[in-house]
Amino acid sequence: MMLLLLSLLLVSSQSHSFPTEPMPEHQTETRSRFAALDEVRLLANGLLQLGHNLRDFVQNTKNQINDIFQKLNIFDKSFYQLSVLASEIKEEEEELKKTTVILKANNEEIKSLSLEINSKVEDIMKERNHLRNQVGGLEEKLSGLSQSFFSAEQVEEISALREIIQTQEKSISDLLKAVKEQREQLNNQRTKIKGLENKLSVQETAENLHRNRQTNSLSGYLPYFTSDGSFSSDLPKDCGEVFSRGQKISGLYAIKPYKSETFLVNCEFTEEGVFTVIQHRHDGSVDFDQSWEKYEDGFGDFSSEFWLGLKKIYAVARQGHSLLHVQIEDWRKEKHFMVYQYVLEDAASNYTIHLKLQSAESSTLVDELTGFRFSTKDHNNRNHDPNCAQDYTGGWWFSICGDINLNGKCIQSRPRKKGTHWKPGRGTTSFKASKISISHLTKPQTP
Repeated sequence: MMLLLLSLLLVSSQSHSFPTEPMPEHQTETRSRFAALDEVRLLANGLLQLGHNLRDFVQNTKNQINDIFQKLNIFDKSFYQLSVLASEIKEEEEELKKTTVILKANNEEIKSLSLEINSKVEDIMKERNHLRNQVGGLEEKLSGLSQSFFSAEQVEEISALREIIQTQEKSISDLLKAVKEQREQLNNQRTKIKGLENKLSVQETAENLHRNRQTNSLSGYLPYFTSDGSFSSDLPKDCGEVFSRGQKISGLYAIKPYKSETFLVNCEFTEEGVFTVIQHRHDGSVDFDQSWEKYEDGFGDFSSEFWLGLKKIYAVARQGHSLLHVQIEDWRKEKHFMVYQYVLEDAASNYTIHLKLQSAESSTLVDELTGFRFSTKDHNNRNHDPNCAQDYTGGWWFSICGDINLNGKCIQSRPRKKGTHWKPGRGTTSFKASKISISHLTKPQTP
């Protein structure tokens, strides 16, 4: 528009500045007056058009500014809602942490109560069996003597006494049933607490990831857990597969051997190889004089002393391609090691083991040990006296009592027969520390 006005003005000025021929004076005055009027009209129309365009431009700019303000209001509302939601999440997290602390304390109390209840139940069972044996013997004697020595009234009193004993036995049975139900409730509560701890662990890990602004997934911190705190279905079968999947740091890992339940094992990755630790002792903090059930299921603490459990050891051993490593340290801090080819049978054979020495630091060791069944103080599988587990404490594959026992009491003083000891061929070595591991190989080894 401005360009049009300038053109008109230029044309007008040129018409006044460069006349081509002289005109009469009255004609020149008339044409000048009309030319000026046309120029004013053109200029007025141009200014009017320019005003319309400026008005449209201002209106469009105002609409755009209003639209920007509306979007800013929406953004402010969304940001406020996110802030409120973050505050609520933080409050819930604090409440969850407080609840977890309380549940952990309750869990410790439940554990102590459960141990106390188990101890009382075992005492009650022993007293019950003892009472039943005495009553059985008494009944036999009374049945023989009642015909000749006791009158009918005395026999009737004995019968009444028997009914009282039977009533007491029924009361004991009811008590045992109630204790069993209470134990199941305690186990359920312990399971719930464990699940809550796993969820809290997952949440804390996620917070650390957000706080450090990292893009790694949660699997980098918890290798085989899903986002809801449960185990992943694609678990390795042993520590060898854990290592082959890229884990290079020793520690606890979840595995699922063939036809077995999922459980945790302590995997060690060293320059010598990959190992699953099945027994570790070093300070005597854990009592290894346990029952058959305990030796099957496992006991102790992975962070100190533990026995993995015969069921789990068999599940790992049956994968094949492995050797049995035994490391011991005596009270003079001298270390010894043995490596065996081995075969471990199942529970039906009482976990019978067959060993063949492959390497050791001493040449006085027996080259082959075969056909030894596992025994405990309440489950003697040697089928003859004496009961080595009861006399020497701890569960083990006993051959000759006093020969080898890595699960006895961790003591240095006499009697040494109740302590951990090893008889490598000449003399008996008492020791304070031991570690039994299964090493995973790439080629099968058969005894």
